Order: sequence, then C-alpha cells, then structure tokens
Amino acid sequence: MTKPISTLLILGAGGDLAARLLLPALGQLLTAHPDRRVQLIGAGREEFSPAEWLARLTTSFALGEGAGAAVENVLETTEYHTSDLADPAELERLIALCSGVPAIYFALPPAIAAGVCDALADVALPDGTQLALEKPFGVDEQGAIALNARLARLVPEDQIHRVDHFLGRSTVLNLVGLRFANRIFEPLWSNIHIERVDVVYDEQLGLEGRAGYYDRAGAMVDMIQSHLLQVLAVLAMEPPSSLDAADLRDAKGIVLRATRLRGGSPTRSSRRGRYTAGTVDGKSVPAYLDEKGVLAANDTETLAEVTFEIDNWRWAGVPFTLRSGKALAERRREIAITFKPVPHLPVGLSGLPGPTVLRIFLGPDEMAIDLNLNGPGDPHTLDRVRLAASFGPGQLLAYGEVLEGVLDGDPALSVRADTAVQCWRIVAPILAAWRAGKVPLEDYPAGTDGPAEWKKLG
Repeated sequence: MTKPISTLLILGAGGDLAARLLLPALGQLLTAHPDRRVQLIGAGREEFSPAEWLARLTTSFALGEGAGAAVENVLETTEYHTSDLADPAELERLIALCSGVPAIYFALPPAIAAGVCDALADVALPDGTQLALEKPFGVDEQGAIALNARLARLVPEDQIHRVDHFLGRSTVLNLVGLRFANRIFEPLWSNIHIERVDVVYDEQLGLEGRAGYYDRAGAMVDMIQSHLLQVLAVLAMEPPSSLDAADLRDAKGIVLRATRLRGGSPTRSSRRGRYTAGTVDGKSVPAYLDEKGVLAANDTETLAEVTFEIDNWRWAGVPFTLRSGKALAERRREIAITFKPVPHLPVGLSGLPGPTVLRIFLGPDEMAIDLNLNGPGDPHTLDRVRLAASFGPGQLLAYGEVLEGVLDGDPALSVRADTAVQCWRIVAPILAAWRAGKVPLEDYPAGTDGPAEWKKLG
C-alpha cells in the first residue's frame, strides 16, 4: 500500500514552470480538497527571502483561485532554500527537512534533472518517496534507457511519475468512457469499419520566447513523440479490465510496441514545415528564423505530420496520422475518426456528402458525429448533419490532476519506463531521415494552414 505523501519538495521552485503552472495547480488542488495537509518546500538556485517566497507563492495560488484551510496551512508552514541541486549534501539536507514521506518534483530542464538524479543516488530516500519529472524523457531511445536506469537506482518504477500533463485524468477518462461505456462504438472500433484516424494539434501561437527549448526539439519531439503518441495509445488500446495503473499502462504499452512508421518510409510517411513571416489573427508574426534565440543550423521544424500504422489484428491497414504545428491559421485540437463508406447506397438516394466522422475535441473536451441524413425538402437527398455533445469538465487544471496523482502515489497517468523508450523508438527513423535532409523542410506563411500542397486532415 502506498504511504501517504506528507511533503511536496519542488526542485527548481524559483522557475517559470513552478510559478505559472505547478503552484497555481497546487492551490486549486488544495482548495478542492481542504482536508489535505501538505508541507511545501521549494528549492533552487534563485535567492528569495521568506517574504519574497511567500509573496511569490501567494501570487501563484491566486492564479489558481486557491483559498481555504489547506491553502492557509501551506502559506503558514512553507519554506524556500537556495541550494546547489547537484550537491548530494545539499539534497540530503533538503530531504531531512521533509516531514514524513516526500514527493520530489523536478521542475528542471532535462539535463539538470539527470544530474540531480545522479546526486540523489548518494542520498538515502525515505521508503515510499515519489519522483516526478517533466518531458522530454531523454533525447533519444538510448537516452531514455539511461534515464530509466538512473531513476531505477532511486525508487521502484511505480513511484516514478513521468509527467504528461497534456493527457490529463479527465481527458483520459472521457476517451475511456466514450469507447468502453457505449456498446455502439467498440464493435466498430477496428479496421473493419474505420478508414483512418487523424490527430491534429494546431496552434496559432508562435515561438513565444521558448527558443531555448523548442529550437532543439521542434514540433516532432515537443508534441508528436510525447503527447500525441499517448493519445494514439489511448485511442487504439484494447479494453483494460480496470483503470488501475498496471492495467491502463499495460494496455497503452502493448499498442505502442506495435506502432511503426507507415510503410517504414520517412520520405513517404512524414512531412515537416517551418513558418515564415505572416499574420496570425490580426497580429504580425516574424519568420521563425528571425525569432530571438533561433539558430538556422538547427533546421528546426515548426510543423510536423507523420503517418503511423499499428501492426496488430485490430488495426492492420489503418493509417494513424499525427500533426502538430505553430503559427497556423486556426487553433485546432481534434481527433477525427473517419469510418469507411457504406458498401452500397440504395438506388434512389442521392447527395451522399461523405463518410461518417466521429470528432473528439480537446480542451474543452467535446465530441461530434458527422452523419448523412435525409434533409429538408426532397427526402431522397442526403444532407450532412452534426450531432454534438460536451464531456463533463475536469474539476482541476491539468497540473492539478498531475499533482493529485503524485501526492496520492497513483502513476496511472504517468509515462511508464518502457513506454518512454518505445516513443523514442517509434520516431527514431523519422528524426534520422530529417537530420540527413531526406525530407524537405517546407516553408509556410504564418497564419496559413501550412504548406499549400498539404491536404487538410480530418
């Protein structure tokens, strides 16, 4: 049985991730669970006086509308320590300050987090200690294997939370509920009836000052290798017997082990683009190469589109296309499941607009089904009709759901070690081909749908 977590130790608490996402989410979580008591300790290279730390915390809690007894308890008991996080002695001192069992959150860049893991190998961690890390989990397949080995020396796998805030608890449960609580869908959920699956995550935002990370990652690593492959796994997995961590993560892992680049050809099954100067929603956007901190030599893509296939009985032959990009014409966060055309339309009916499409929208979570129905006027003519519904909104922000899982010792939504490795394995041939220049980097003006020759998905 998981020991209750008494302390949240945030390493890198002085950074933007903590101030903008983690701490507001913690305030919201504590507001929703006023009986929860957690000691909060922040640590990092930044220097804050007790008053400055308290002010920073108060501001962040306000962003998450944090209030109530649990929030007040944190404000009264919190501490911040300026620390060299690569020094085992410093880390040992921080662990000693924790009451009970701690959860250690690495709000740090990946390279620094790896160094902290090495330093923690010389520190005795309390039984039950939970570790939470941000993506990317390594920089390639071998890097993920090495990071997993570092972590395995510290705590068991079920106490490691590789955070993917993109696919939060409410979204996962919405997808699971839609698939497995409705008999109408699951019998159709295979290559017998489904023509293709498209997962699109287009953003209107440009670089937004993230060159330090994004220019080394690009759209492929930032979104497809991490977030969108996790969406694919939930969409395509076999029915789990429960929502326990082992069952859910086993089901996802099986799918990802069967996932391959379609046809094994990066030149036929992947495309990449990069935005030039343009206008997005009335705002001028400079060319990516003119953004501060960008290095032309990195050849970074801001739009990626890849088609995968899943080598199993259920999905053989069905293309799964994942796409994500920046500075595009519209914000589009959608899963489009296109069903095969009807085998025969009765003679006398006309105007068949197209196949049935189930659309699942992310953030806010909604769904729609595009159907062909007899329209008004001539009943022999079919029209397109959309039936729509909204999923129940989650009670917490995405990072609130993440922290709830960490503090409860529940890794169900975190990325398991083998899955982290598989995600790098899946994209490795694409990244190698792109680095070798075998797939052209096509330009598209900011504020458009991408390169003019690309066909719209979904």
